Amino acid sequence: MTGADSTRWLKVQFSLRSHSSTFRALRLGYGNQFCSIGRLPGGHMVQFKVNGEEKTFDGDPDMPLLWYLRDVAELTGTKFGCGMALCGACTVHQNGAAIRSCTTAMSEIGGTEITTIEGIAPMHPVQKAWMEIRVPQCGYCQTGQIMQAIAFLKDNKNPSDQDIDTAMSGNLCRCGTYQRIRAAIHQAAKHQATTHPTMKHPVPKHPAPKHQAAKESA
Repeated sequence: MTGADSTRWLKVQFSLRSHSSTFRALRLGYGNQFCSIGRLPGGHMVQFKVNGEEKTFDGDPDMPLLWYLRDVAELTGTKFGCGMALCGACTVHQNGAAIRSCTTAMSEIGGTEITTIEGIAPMHPVQKAWMEIRVPQCGYCQTGQIMQAIAFLKDNKNPSDQDIDTAMSGNLCRCGTYQRIRAAIHQAAKHQATTHPTMKHPVPKHPAPKHQAAKESA
């Protein structure tokens, strides 16, 4: 560490002793390097899945899921935007539902399945529509936008403009790509309808009565 980094580290150690919620002070932001101080007091074992893989965590239960995904699991597709669940950049799925990982504590995910953008099947209809419409501009918020859209389309197969605007209102885009996002969601809904059409149960064909079958064969 440089002298400046050492000073910052001492400040963090002091902060950890002064605050009950420890992990907010722990995330230092040294590029891809994560400075660990070992197991924190009060840790307990949490078991969960990330993108289908079994995981365990026995650190600070107040640690935000976002930092576990980025710094421990090294799944950096999920972005940090605000830290207060106001922008949607950190959106992931918990048992299929969209959540904000920046305010979801590790203690809240035990026994659940977390899906990140890396766990979405290649060329999902939403991703395909995003490419066809050329939605991204800077791209920073787009993984959160896509994850929100996928969860939304599970429950609403044929959304209106108002449905989309309401469902996506918590996902902010500084570049203002909202019209392209809306168009892409409409297109993804069409892709899903074509790829996974609603199955109708066929009407069962009951065998003809014996006397009718005999009459038809005569």
